[in-house]
Amino acid sequence: MSAVKYFDGPYADAPVERMTVPQGAHFAYRAVGSDDGVPLLLLNHLAATLDGWDPLLVDRLAQDRPVVAVDYRGMGGSFGSAPTTVAGMADGVIEFLDAARLERVDVLGLSLGGFVTQQLLLTHPQRFRMAVLAGTGPAGGAGITRVPGLTFRAMAKAALTRKDPRHYLFFPVTAWDRADGFLGRVAAFKHPDRAARVPGLLRQLRAVRGWGRQEPQDLSRIDHPVLVVNGDNDLMVPSPNTLDLGRRLPAARLEELFPGAGHGAIFQEPDLFASQVRAFLD
Repeated sequence: MSAVKYFDGPYADAPVERMTVPQGAHFAYRAVGSDDGVPLLLLNHLAATLDGWDPLLVDRLAQDRPVVAVDYRGMGGSFGSAPTTVAGMADGVIEFLDAARLERVDVLGLSLGGFVTQQLLLTHPQRFRMAVLAGTGPAGGAGITRVPGLTFRAMAKAALTRKDPRHYLFFPVTAWDRADGFLGRVAAFKHPDRAARVPGLLRQLRAVRGWGRQEPQDLSRIDHPVLVVNGDNDLMVPSPNTLDLGRRLPAARLEELFPGAGHGAIFQEPDLFASQVRAFLD
Protein backbone atom coordinates (compact mmCIF):
# COMPACT_ATOMS: atom_id res chain seq x y z
CA MET A 1 0.00 0.00 0.00
CA SER A 2 1.30 3.45 -0.88
CA ALA A 3 2.11 6.20 1.61
CA VAL A 4 0.10 8.77 -0.36
CA LYS A 5 -2.73 10.61 1.40
CA TYR A 6 -5.63 10.76 -1.06
CA PHE A 7 -8.32 13.43 -0.70
CA ASP A 8 -11.90 12.35 -1.31
CA GLY A 9 -13.13 15.46 -3.05
CA PRO A 10 -12.32 17.95 -5.81
CA TYR A 11 -8.74 18.91 -6.59
CA ALA A 12 -9.41 22.59 -5.82
CA ASP A 13 -10.27 21.66 -2.23
CA ALA A 14 -7.44 19.18 -1.67
CA PRO A 15 -4.73 20.09 0.86
CA VAL A 16 -1.07 20.29 -0.02
CA GLU A 17 0.60 17.25 1.56
CA ARG A 18 4.28 16.56 2.26
CA MET A 19 6.13 13.36 1.41
CA THR A 20 9.25 13.02 3.55
CA VAL A 21 12.33 11.59 1.85
CA PRO A 22 15.74 10.61 3.32
CA GLN A 23 17.69 13.30 5.22
CA GLY A 24 14.38 14.81 6.37
CA ALA A 25 13.64 16.68 3.14
CA HIS A 26 10.21 16.60 1.51
CA PHE A 27 8.20 16.94 -1.68
CA ALA A 28 4.88 18.77 -1.83
CA TYR A 29 2.02 16.97 -3.53
CA ARG A 30 -1.75 16.83 -3.93
CA ALA A 31 -3.61 13.57 -4.47
CA VAL A 32 -7.27 12.94 -5.22
CA GLY A 33 -9.25 9.74 -5.62
CA SER A 34 -8.64 6.54 -3.70
CA ASP A 35 -5.70 4.19 -3.28
CA ASP A 36 -7.16 1.79 -5.85
CA GLY A 37 -5.82 1.16 -9.35
CA VAL A 38 -2.78 2.50 -11.18
CA PRO A 39 -2.17 6.13 -10.13
CA LEU A 40 -1.72 8.85 -12.73
CA LEU A 41 1.29 11.03 -11.88
CA LEU A 42 1.14 14.65 -13.12
CA LEU A 43 4.40 16.45 -14.03
CA ASN A 44 3.90 20.12 -14.71
CA HIS A 45 5.32 22.83 -16.96
CA LEU A 46 8.02 25.46 -16.48
CA ALA A 47 7.66 27.60 -13.31
CA ALA A 48 4.53 25.72 -12.28
CA THR A 49 3.45 24.53 -8.85
CA LEU A 50 0.58 22.28 -7.81
CA ASP A 51 -1.72 25.24 -8.46
CA GLY A 52 -0.83 25.23 -12.16
CA TRP A 53 -3.05 22.23 -12.85
CA ASP A 54 -6.57 22.97 -14.03
CA PRO A 55 -8.90 21.65 -11.28
CA LEU A 56 -11.57 20.88 -13.89
CA LEU A 57 -9.14 18.71 -15.86
CA VAL A 58 -7.81 16.90 -12.79
CA ASP A 59 -11.32 16.13 -11.57
CA ARG A 60 -12.22 14.67 -14.96
CA LEU A 61 -9.12 12.47 -14.91
CA ALA A 62 -9.76 11.36 -11.34
CA GLN A 63 -13.19 9.93 -12.18
CA ASP A 64 -11.53 6.62 -13.10
CA ARG A 65 -8.25 6.51 -11.18
CA PRO A 66 -6.19 8.06 -8.39
CA VAL A 67 -4.30 11.18 -9.49
CA VAL A 68 -1.13 12.51 -7.85
CA ALA A 69 0.46 15.87 -8.68
CA VAL A 70 3.92 16.68 -7.30
CA ASP A 71 6.11 19.79 -7.19
CA TYR A 72 9.61 19.37 -8.58
CA ARG A 73 12.43 19.82 -6.08
CA GLY A 74 12.81 23.50 -5.27
CA MET A 75 9.42 24.51 -6.70
CA GLY A 76 6.29 25.39 -4.75
CA GLY A 77 6.30 23.61 -1.41
CA SER A 78 9.06 21.13 -2.27
CA PHE A 79 12.45 21.37 -0.58
CA GLY A 80 15.86 22.38 -1.90
CA SER A 81 17.16 24.05 -5.04
CA ALA A 82 15.54 23.39 -8.40
CA PRO A 83 17.73 21.14 -10.59
CA THR A 84 19.35 22.75 -13.61
CA THR A 85 18.98 19.62 -15.77
CA VAL A 86 16.03 17.54 -16.86
CA ALA A 87 17.86 14.44 -15.62
CA GLY A 88 18.10 16.03 -12.17
CA MET A 89 14.34 16.64 -12.15
CA ALA A 90 13.75 13.02 -13.15
CA ASP A 91 15.92 11.88 -10.23
CA GLY A 92 13.71 13.90 -7.89
CA VAL A 93 10.56 12.28 -9.27
CA ILE A 94 11.99 8.82 -8.59
CA GLU A 95 12.93 9.94 -5.07
CA PHE A 96 9.30 10.97 -4.53
CA LEU A 97 7.91 7.72 -5.96
CA ASP A 98 10.22 5.68 -3.73
CA ALA A 99 9.15 7.56 -0.60
CA ALA A 100 5.50 7.32 -1.63
CA ARG A 101 5.86 3.55 -2.21
CA LEU A 102 4.42 3.94 -5.69
CA GLU A 103 6.04 1.06 -7.55
CA ARG A 104 4.40 1.57 -10.95
CA VAL A 105 2.36 4.49 -12.24
CA ASP A 106 1.05 6.10 -15.39
CA VAL A 107 2.48 9.56 -16.07
CA LEU A 108 1.25 12.73 -17.77
CA GLY A 109 3.96 15.24 -18.62
CA LEU A 110 3.12 18.75 -19.83
CA SER A 111 5.81 20.82 -21.59
CA LEU A 112 8.84 20.63 -19.26
CA GLY A 113 7.03 17.72 -17.61
CA GLY A 114 7.10 15.99 -20.98
CA PHE A 115 10.89 16.37 -21.11
CA VAL A 116 11.11 14.81 -17.66
CA THR A 117 8.71 12.03 -18.67
CA GLN A 118 10.85 11.03 -21.65
CA GLN A 119 13.92 10.92 -19.41
CA LEU A 120 12.08 8.76 -16.89
CA LEU A 121 10.85 6.30 -19.54
CA LEU A 122 14.44 5.88 -20.75
CA THR A 123 16.16 5.57 -17.37
CA HIS A 124 13.49 3.92 -15.18
CA PRO A 125 11.19 2.12 -17.64
CA GLN A 126 10.00 -0.43 -15.09
CA ARG A 127 8.38 2.27 -12.94
CA PHE A 128 5.86 3.32 -15.60
CA ARG A 129 3.01 1.58 -17.40
CA MET A 130 1.75 4.20 -19.88
CA ALA A 131 2.50 7.85 -20.59
CA VAL A 132 0.89 10.99 -21.96
CA LEU A 133 3.05 13.72 -23.54
CA ALA A 134 1.35 17.10 -23.99
CA GLY A 135 2.78 20.29 -25.48
CA THR A 136 6.31 18.94 -25.43
CA GLY A 137 9.19 17.85 -27.60
CA PRO A 138 12.29 15.66 -27.77
CA ALA A 139 15.78 16.58 -26.64
CA GLY A 140 17.33 18.84 -29.28
CA GLY A 141 13.86 19.63 -30.65
CA ALA A 142 13.25 22.58 -32.96
CA GLY A 143 12.78 25.90 -31.21
CA ILE A 144 13.13 24.66 -27.63
CA THR A 145 16.19 26.85 -26.96
CA ARG A 146 13.95 29.88 -27.62
CA VAL A 147 11.79 29.19 -24.53
CA PRO A 148 13.76 31.44 -22.12
CA GLY A 149 13.53 34.43 -24.44
CA LEU A 150 9.84 33.85 -25.11
CA THR A 151 9.22 33.56 -21.39
CA PHE A 152 10.92 36.85 -20.49
CA ARG A 153 9.18 38.70 -23.32
CA ALA A 154 5.79 37.36 -22.23
CA MET A 155 6.48 38.37 -18.63
CA ALA A 156 7.36 41.90 -19.72
CA LYS A 157 4.30 42.17 -21.96
CA ALA A 158 2.07 40.82 -19.19
CA ALA A 159 3.38 43.44 -16.75
CA LEU A 160 2.58 46.21 -19.23
CA THR A 161 -0.90 44.95 -20.07
CA ARG A 162 -1.81 43.63 -16.59
CA LYS A 163 -2.33 40.16 -18.00
CA ASP A 164 -1.07 36.81 -16.81
CA PRO A 165 1.99 35.65 -18.83
CA ARG A 166 0.07 32.48 -19.63
CA HIS A 167 -2.27 34.53 -21.81
CA TYR A 168 0.64 35.07 -24.18
CA LEU A 169 2.51 31.79 -23.74
CA PHE A 170 -0.34 29.27 -23.60
CA PHE A 171 -3.28 30.66 -25.58
CA PRO A 172 -3.79 32.32 -28.96
CA VAL A 173 -5.59 35.67 -28.75
CA THR A 174 -8.68 34.07 -30.26
CA ALA A 175 -8.90 31.80 -27.20
CA TRP A 176 -8.38 34.37 -24.47
CA ASP A 177 -11.90 33.75 -23.19
CA ARG A 178 -10.77 30.18 -22.51
CA ALA A 179 -7.63 31.55 -20.88
CA ASP A 180 -9.74 33.67 -18.55
CA GLY A 181 -11.81 30.64 -17.60
CA PHE A 182 -8.71 28.57 -16.89
CA LEU A 183 -7.04 31.32 -14.86
CA GLY A 184 -10.21 31.77 -12.85
CA ARG A 185 -10.24 28.09 -12.00
CA VAL A 186 -6.59 28.01 -10.89
CA ALA A 187 -7.17 31.05 -8.67
CA ALA A 188 -9.76 29.22 -6.57
CA PHE A 189 -7.69 26.72 -4.57
CA LYS A 190 -8.90 26.29 -1.00
CA HIS A 191 -5.36 25.50 0.22
CA PRO A 192 -2.93 27.29 -2.13
CA ASP A 193 0.56 25.94 -2.74
CA ARG A 194 3.59 28.12 -2.12
CA ALA A 195 4.14 30.40 -5.11
CA ALA A 196 7.00 29.73 -7.53
CA ARG A 197 10.12 31.79 -6.83
CA VAL A 198 12.43 33.55 -9.30
CA PRO A 199 15.56 31.47 -8.50
CA GLY A 200 13.63 28.28 -9.24
CA LEU A 201 12.38 29.70 -12.54
CA LEU A 202 15.90 30.69 -13.60
CA ARG A 203 17.30 27.26 -12.76
CA GLN A 204 14.48 25.56 -14.68
CA LEU A 205 15.16 27.80 -17.67
CA ARG A 206 18.75 26.52 -17.66
CA ALA A 207 17.38 22.97 -17.74
CA VAL A 208 15.08 23.80 -20.67
CA ARG A 209 17.89 25.44 -22.62
CA GLY A 210 20.10 22.43 -21.96
CA TRP A 211 17.38 20.07 -23.20
CA GLY A 212 17.08 22.08 -26.39
CA ARG A 213 20.85 21.91 -26.97
CA GLN A 214 21.15 18.23 -26.05
CA GLU A 215 21.86 15.55 -28.61
CA PRO A 216 18.69 13.66 -29.68
CA GLN A 217 17.90 10.62 -27.56
CA ASP A 218 17.14 7.16 -28.92
CA LEU A 219 13.39 7.20 -28.41
CA SER A 220 13.06 3.82 -30.13
CA ARG A 221 14.06 2.34 -26.76
CA ILE A 222 10.75 3.51 -25.27
CA ASP A 223 8.22 0.73 -25.81
CA HIS A 224 5.56 2.08 -23.44
CA PRO A 225 2.22 3.07 -24.97
CA VAL A 226 2.40 6.88 -25.24
CA LEU A 227 -0.40 9.32 -26.09
CA VAL A 228 0.96 12.46 -27.81
CA VAL A 229 -1.16 15.64 -27.80
CA ASN A 230 -0.75 19.35 -28.58
CA GLY A 231 -2.38 22.36 -30.14
CA ASP A 232 -1.68 23.22 -33.76
CA ASN A 233 -0.21 26.63 -32.83
CA ASP A 234 2.23 26.00 -29.99
CA LEU A 235 4.61 28.96 -29.75
CA MET A 236 6.71 27.68 -26.82
CA VAL A 237 7.48 24.14 -27.98
CA PRO A 238 6.61 24.38 -31.69
CA SER A 239 3.95 21.90 -32.78
CA PRO A 240 6.22 20.05 -35.27
CA ASN A 241 7.98 18.61 -32.21
CA THR A 242 4.75 16.79 -31.37
CA LEU A 243 4.68 15.22 -34.83
CA ASP A 244 8.34 14.26 -34.39
CA LEU A 245 7.53 12.45 -31.13
CA GLY A 246 4.67 10.64 -32.83
CA ARG A 247 7.04 9.35 -35.49
CA ARG A 248 9.91 8.38 -33.21
CA LEU A 249 8.09 6.64 -30.35
CA PRO A 250 7.38 3.03 -31.39
CA ALA A 251 4.08 2.70 -29.49
CA ALA A 252 2.84 6.27 -29.83
CA ARG A 253 -0.74 7.26 -30.44
CA LEU A 254 -0.66 10.73 -31.99
CA GLU A 255 -3.95 12.58 -31.65
CA GLU A 256 -4.93 15.17 -34.24
CA LEU A 257 -3.52 18.52 -33.14
CA PHE A 258 -6.19 20.61 -31.43
CA PRO A 259 -7.24 23.28 -33.97
CA GLY A 260 -6.88 26.87 -32.83
CA ALA A 261 -5.01 25.88 -29.68
CA GLY A 262 -1.53 26.67 -28.41
CA HIS A 263 0.85 25.45 -25.74
CA GLY A 264 -1.98 25.29 -23.20
CA ALA A 265 -4.22 23.18 -25.43
CA ILE A 266 -5.06 20.78 -22.58
CA PHE A 267 -6.34 23.72 -20.53
CA GLN A 268 -8.12 25.29 -23.50
CA GLU A 269 -9.97 22.01 -24.20
CA PRO A 270 -9.98 20.20 -20.82
CA ASP A 271 -13.04 18.04 -21.51
CA LEU A 272 -11.74 16.82 -24.88
CA PHE A 273 -8.28 16.13 -23.50
CA ALA A 274 -9.61 14.32 -20.42
CA SER A 275 -11.77 12.08 -22.59
CA GLN A 276 -8.75 11.22 -24.76
CA VAL A 277 -6.58 10.40 -21.76
CA ARG A 278 -9.25 8.33 -20.02
CA ALA A 279 -9.92 6.29 -23.14
CA PHE A 280 -6.20 5.79 -23.71
CA LEU A 281 -5.38 4.69 -20.16
CA ASP A 282 -8.38 2.36 -20.09
